[in-house]
Amino acid sequence: MKSRGLFSRALLVLGLVFLYVPILSMVVFSFNNSRLVTVWDTANSPTLKWYGALVSNQQILGAAWLSIQIAVVAATGAVVLGTLAGVALVRFGAFRGRALLAGMTTAPLVMPEVITGLSLLLLFVACEQAIGWPKGGGAVTITLAHITFCMAYVTVVVQSRLVGFDESLEEAAMDLGARPATVFFRVTLPLIVPALVSGWLLAFTLSWDDLVISQFVAGPGSSTLPMVIFSKVRLGVSPDVNALATIMVLIVASGIVVSSFWMRYQNKRRERDMRLAESANL
Repeated sequence: MKSRGLFSRALLVLGLVFLYVPILSMVVFSFNNSRLVTVWDTANSPTLKWYGALVSNQQILGAAWLSIQIAVVAATGAVVLGTLAGVALVRFGAFRGRALLAGMTTAPLVMPEVITGLSLLLLFVACEQAIGWPKGGGAVTITLAHITFCMAYVTVVVQSRLVGFDESLEEAAMDLGARPATVFFRVTLPLIVPALVSGWLLAFTLSWDDLVISQFVAGPGSSTLPMVIFSKVRLGVSPDVNALATIMVLIVASGIVVSSFWMRYQNKRRERDMRLAESANL
């Protein structure tokens, strides 16, 4: 048993090293004074000049701002559509077209991104020829494409939450005279908020990180941040990209820390309310 525990810990350490050493090396090289991202300048390092260069790099900043805008809109749209699809698949029982809806909502999960991007490109071209919208590729087509594949992930998250949902709470609200719409917005929706937040964050991350699908549906002047970084990788990465990646890592890490504290506070608050309710019943 002891040897098994040591083996498990060794595997855990190796996994953490494999995942986080490249990120740590990138953070370290963001303070490198040399223009070569793999050669450490021992004489003049560390330095913050690449963070200053990042502030004046309008190409990267513009692409980052465009990626944030697209990710926010795509994540919000994916949450709305994914929630509706998840509720329909879980609550409406067997209806005509249910298998088709389930297959269409989960297809982007297993379909290669190249196929998804090509199919969306053909769809947008056909729509432009038929109705004149959307005209060319741009932020609109990228957003629509991201909503399409992010919706599948949100649907799975919402379905998982609704499967274990206590329906007696909804039944009690309807017994008290609440209408179905009121029950959904006043009872169901607040109780599945953690799933909605998780789905939104997942969709935001997927949209922010997407490269393949964006390459198919993007047009001139609508390059997202992954597209700009990928183009720089082919021509040689500049050190200010390391500075940008370091800032992104810090933002994500801060969000994780804040969310963990918030979840811990919510759990303690829930446990306290349950103790107060039990003491009141006694």
